[in-house]
Parts: sequence; structure tokens; C-alpha cells
Amino acid sequence: MFEFYARSLEASMIFTFAALGELINQRSGVLNVGIEGVMLFGATLGFIVAQTTGSYAAGFAVAILVGALLGLLHGFFTITLHGDQVVSGMGIWILGFGLTTYIGSAYAGPLGLPRIPTVFGVSPFVFLSIALVPVVWFVLSKTSLGLQIRSVGENPVVAEVSGISVARTRYLCVTVGGMLMGFAGAVYALNYNPVWNYNFLMGWGFISLALVFFSLWNPWILLGGSLLFGVFWQLALNPQLVLPGLMSRYIWRTVPFAITLVVLLLMSTPWFRAKWGAARPEALGQPYVRD
Repeated sequence: MFEFYARSLEASMIFTFAALGELINQRSGVLNVGIEGVMLFGATLGFIVAQTTGSYAAGFAVAILVGALLGLLHGFFTITLHGDQVVSGMGIWILGFGLTTYIGSAYAGPLGLPRIPTVFGVSPFVFLSIALVPVVWFVLSKTSLGLQIRSVGENPVVAEVSGISVARTRYLCVTVGGMLMGFAGAVYALNYNPVWNYNFLMGWGFISLALVFFSLWNPWILLGGSLLFGVFWQLALNPQLVLPGLMSRYIWRTVPFAITLVVLLLMSTPWFRAKWGAARPEALGQPYVRD
């Protein structure tokens, strides 16, 4: 049973890293639905570099760098060119889906490196993800930088008039957000499941996207949602450990995605927008064109 909960925590940490990256993006008004693509790039390139160099540090560094570059690419299309944020994000996802399949096929199989040592029986990244939540909360809620980010996400016109550079602030957020997404992909490929395969993330990025909406853009609620989804994900893989004989494991595997669908549908209802709409950044998804 301990193994089940340890693996659930390790799954939760990946959702936490990726969702925190998206939360930072969205608090500045930028929506990136291409989380899955960024994670695929980070996972695949991090896996290849770690396998060829024998260095975990090199693999993680490359994944973070690739995530930052993809964040900047998304920023260029949506901040500088004022393109549609959903279209740009979907483009990154499609690119990641196709290109990582091509470049990663030669490296399919296990990583072939010694596993990263655990701390008290769980991955050290679990503690890093938990520590990152109060850091993000503090920066967004208690610092002048956080005030700038929230102002840009709520009303970029007023923020610009107040002397805040909307473009610079949003570029900072998409870069940091991309780094966290790329890192999340690398944690999956180098620690959680170090075996490369075609499209091996299987929707983790989309679940992370739903978690941001589920959290009402609050890092603490996001952590709770990540823990919940981590348990559901692990339950989908090994239901016999907790609920033997209750349902087929194939049905259990649909549970995380079914919850994701319910969350997104709930978010779209008039009731939710009327009751909780204030939590949503007002300028989310809207390009800012300076007059």
C-alpha cells in the first residue's frame, strides 16, 4: 500500500509542476493549451540527452531550456504578433506530438541509467513540487512582481498606463511557465516512467490544464487538485491494490479524463461564471494591442 501512495505522490508532482507553469501564464493573461506539447518536447529531448550523455543534470537542463524556448515561441505569436492564443497553443501541441515521435523513435526503450535515489521512499521531486507551491503563492500574492503579473492579467490597459510593461511581464511569465512545463516532462521521462515510447504522456498536459481551472487560479487549491488527480491516476493503473474486483482497470483509466471533462464543462456553465467568475483573470486569452 505504501508503494501505491508513493507513486501517487510522484504522479501528483508532475501535475503540480506543469499546472503551476500554466497558472503563472494565465495570471498574466496568456493561455497556453499546448502544455502537452511542451511536456513532450521536454520529456523526449531530456530523455535523449540523459541517455546519450549519462547525465541526469544535462537531461533536466535541456528540458528546461526547451520549455523556455517554446514559451518564448508562444509569446512571440501571441504577445508580439497578437495571434490567437488557443491556435498557437494547439500548434505547439501538434508540433510536439509529431516531431517528438520522429526524433524519439530511435531511442525507444528504457533509459538505462541508475534510478534517481528516493528520499523516505519517494522521489525528491515530490518535496520540490510541494515547496514550489508556497513560493509561487508568495510571489503572486505578496510581491510587487506578483502585483504586476496580476495587473497585466486583469487589465493590461490600466497596467500599461501605470508604467508596467505588459509585453515584458507576459514574456517573463510564458518563459518561466514553459520552463516548468518542460521540467515536468523531464521528471516524467527521467524519474516517474523512464521508458520512452510513442506519445507516452497520454494526456498529462491536458489534465494539468484542467487543474488550473479547477484550482480557481489558486496555487494551494492546485496542489490539492494535483494530489487528488495523482491518486486517481495511480488508481487507474493499479486498482487491484485498493479496490480489487470493483471495476475493470480499463474503466478506471477513464476516470482522470472523465473528471477533467466534468471540470471543463462546469467551468463553462453560466452558474459557475456568475459565482466564481471573479477568480478568472479578466484579460485571459485576450491579446493586448498597445494604442
